[in-house]
Amino acid sequence: MTPLLLTAVRTGQRADQFLAETVEGLTRSAAQRLLEQGAVTADGKPLKKNDRLEAGTVLRVELPEPEPLDVQPQDIPLDVVYEDGDVIVVNKPVGMVVHPAPGHPDGTLVNALLYHCGDSLSGINGQLRPGIVHRIDRDTSGLIIAAKNDAAHLALSQQLQDHSLARTYEAIAVGSLREDAGTVNAPIARHRTDRKRMAVDPAGRPAVTHWQVLDRSKGCTYLRCRLETGRTHQIRVHLVSVGHPLLGDTVYGAKKPVPGLAGQCLHARALTFRHPTTGETVHLTCPLPDWFVAQLRRLELEPAPLSEDPKS
Repeated sequence: MTPLLLTAVRTGQRADQFLAETVEGLTRSAAQRLLEQGAVTADGKPLKKNDRLEAGTVLRVELPEPEPLDVQPQDIPLDVVYEDGDVIVVNKPVGMVVHPAPGHPDGTLVNALLYHCGDSLSGINGQLRPGIVHRIDRDTSGLIIAAKNDAAHLALSQQLQDHSLARTYEAIAVGSLREDAGTVNAPIARHRTDRKRMAVDPAGRPAVTHWQVLDRSKGCTYLRCRLETGRTHQIRVHLVSVGHPLLGDTVYGAKKPVPGLAGQCLHARALTFRHPTTGETVHLTCPLPDWFVAQLRRLELEPAPLSEDPKS
């Protein structure tokens, strides 16, 4: 398998922490195993898990061959927004889990991709996450990209690292944000007592969310959010940290579900990336789902148009 080349961006960070932060789907323990096996080198020398990195250091990571795939293909309809020999971009519906996990052994996006793509999915993230470059929550809808080969996966992972893979979301938050735009720059880590949740934590991984108000109504704010990083539950955690949880988010906001909503009001509406083969910029959008539009109308808000400009 083609080695993964990663460039450290912060001086003093532990090697295992850097790997876990940078390689999507790689846990801290899995990163430590790679380091213990001598699979991670810098200037030809194996690194240890507690080695401190210098900014600019290039790490060569030899990822293991993927395990035999046990996940079964399933004929689940997909809303394919873009597809070629390297990548596929899908508009994921709310309620669909991205990859198999305890409690969700099938019916996932991975099961659907295996049926749709056959053997044409990258193996870097192992048997349960073939092709998966990044994730979105079960109860978040919208665009998600998967890689069809390892070279494309490595290229897209690098774009996640250098923030050139841009993701834009639309959301409805509870309450009225004072400013018309802003940025939440706050590190995120696993919650220290509730391991199913994430939280702002000074010891966490860097996380940056830019937001812009699209419209306001009594009791709610319609937002567009752009991710600079991609931490688990990032938008949900950042917004609740400033006192404005997402409407319908029963994990970080009000425990009582909102009538008419199957999850939180969060939709991945736009995706921009450099094509891993041609190098050309690909900018994709998808419409707001009907349930999101219906909620906007109940709040006497109108869906905002989405510019074709990737920087919008």
